[in-house]
Amino acid sequence: MALSLAPKAAVPLVPFERSPGYWATVWRKFRRDPVAVGAAIVILALIVMAIAAPWITPQDPFRSSVLRRLRPIGTDGFPLGTDELGRDMLSRLMLGARLSLFMGVTPVLMAFAIGSTIGIIAGYVGGWVNTAIMRTIDVFYAFPSVLLTIALSGALGAGIGNALLSLTVVFIPPIARVAEAVTTQVRSRDYVEAARASGASALTIIRVHVLGNALGPIFVYATSLISVAMILASGLSFLGLGVRPPDPEWGLMLNTLRTAIYTQPWVAALPGAMIFITSISFNLVSDGLRSAMDVKS
Repeated sequence: MALSLAPKAAVPLVPFERSPGYWATVWRKFRRDPVAVGAAIVILALIVMAIAAPWITPQDPFRSSVLRRLRPIGTDGFPLGTDELGRDMLSRLMLGARLSLFMGVTPVLMAFAIGSTIGIIAGYVGGWVNTAIMRTIDVFYAFPSVLLTIALSGALGAGIGNALLSLTVVFIPPIARVAEAVTTQVRSRDYVEAARASGASALTIIRVHVLGNALGPIFVYATSLISVAMILASGLSFLGLGVRPPDPEWGLMLNTLRTAIYTQPWVAALPGAMIFITSISFNLVSDGLRSAMDVKS
């Protein structure tokens, strides 16, 4: 049989394309969600407004005048009217975003750090350690979050520090429970068993494998609690257990304006509207992150 000496056709080379990483995929999917992107823009605008409030407020937010108290929306020089002491509502809403966002984000971040640590330890170690930690966590579920927050703040006393401590204690149990559930799932994965069989230490496995796969879902859940923290913090200020006057805070402003609901209802509803807009924006961002991080989709 004769052998063919004709040159073979050259095989075209296909350029190698690096597949995008996990977080790059999450970011791409998040950008395609217009609702989540819009809510993120609202939150970013609120943060910028809160940071720059001392320099961009049109009026002095602490200057009062009995002669101009409870002016309606659209008053010349006061586009959002004035409060019960004649202070500019627009300026106080802008400056009040500082404390409102601070009271909503700070306790969730502290609870995220503490609750994630507790839950990851319980989920990875397992056994009696898991039982002891999670049964202790279950004790806090015997009380509604609102009741527990008010009880702790009332026992500790009014003030920003005590309110932050109360909110942090309330949010540690749910974050710890989510962290324990996620860590228990990750611990049973094949790559964790392979790392354990290769002689890797427990700290190395937790740092490399557990944290990299568990912190994402825990963080997404924690972002959904920011809106709850803002509402609870506003409720504490409304009851006189949080921020104290004359510092502007949306919950405190609702409390001081409750007597004006019959004379200037639209002015009195402005702090509540800001709380609603901010809370729903954080919820929408959390939903967008959860959808973007869903591997199955």
